[in-house]
Amino acid sequence: MKTTSPPGHPGLSRLKLFCALSRTPHGLLDMATPGLSALLWLGTFPPPAVIGLGLITAFSGYTAVYALNDVIDYRVDQEKIQRSRLRGSSHDLDAVYMRHPMAQGMLSYQEGISWMGGWALLALIGSYLLNPVCALIFLIACLLEIIYCRLLRVSSLRGVISGAVKNSGGIAAVFAVDPNPAPIFLVVLFLWLFFWEMGGQNVPNDWVDLDEDRKLRAKTLPVRFGLEGSRVIIYFSLAIAWAMSLVMFWVSPARLGLPYLVGSLFSGFYFLILPAHRLFKTKAAEEACALFNRASYYPLAMLLVTVVSRTI
Repeated sequence: MKTTSPPGHPGLSRLKLFCALSRTPHGLLDMATPGLSALLWLGTFPPPAVIGLGLITAFSGYTAVYALNDVIDYRVDQEKIQRSRLRGSSHDLDAVYMRHPMAQGMLSYQEGISWMGGWALLALIGSYLLNPVCALIFLIACLLEIIYCRLLRVSSLRGVISGAVKNSGGIAAVFAVDPNPAPIFLVVLFLWLFFWEMGGQNVPNDWVDLDEDRKLRAKTLPVRFGLEGSRVIIYFSLAIAWAMSLVMFWVSPARLGLPYLVGSLFSGFYFLILPAHRLFKTKAAEEACALFNRASYYPLAMLLVTVVSRTI
């Protein structure tokens, strides 16, 4: 398949096309989650060799899984393009460069497979070197991502799977620095990341795609429960995520101190609750996109809060 720069994206480099496939700007933000999780459990920074290998593995893993989504949804994305114009702008974190470059003909399917497979192999090797359990978690995350995509027209409960996939990086990071973490810590971490993903990522993103998904007969939570039901899901999910960030103060072995509590309260309000409140008032797709974008920075904000709390 011949590939050229897409309309509206003059001179878009080949590298940017591959970055668009893997939603690299979003993936880079997601890399804060493993760092946050490991620091909260270990209470200090791991050895430099572990940090270096962890960064490479985390980048490879997120790059591979995001690309896997487009590989599995290749035909569906093509149908989206045929039925309606794809949304996407510089205001959409997942479309900084463009959306679905394979489906738009900017990259061939074979190129997408090769890109995804190469990064997946690197992530698998890196995770195995950190801890074989991490490799198993990565493989499970890939399997869950495939199931998530395949359930598009089957069940709106697919959204629950996305929460488990987003948890994989954080949970794996804990096992990378300690083969025997406390179960209660893992439970709180899982709930925290799960409800952040549901209320700040999955549902707002599907809210923006609501009209598009209805045309595709897709099964998403906004399609199933409507805007009112989606508001309730977002509200309770983010409230639980905010609460779990505070519970983490007591279950984390790290000596976090008052700065963590203050930073956690502020970050939860600014990155989650405030944009959600704006969405509740307007019900506008633009505000759903704003919530998605703002919430994407939440793990990075909490990582900085934790680092500051550990250094004071």
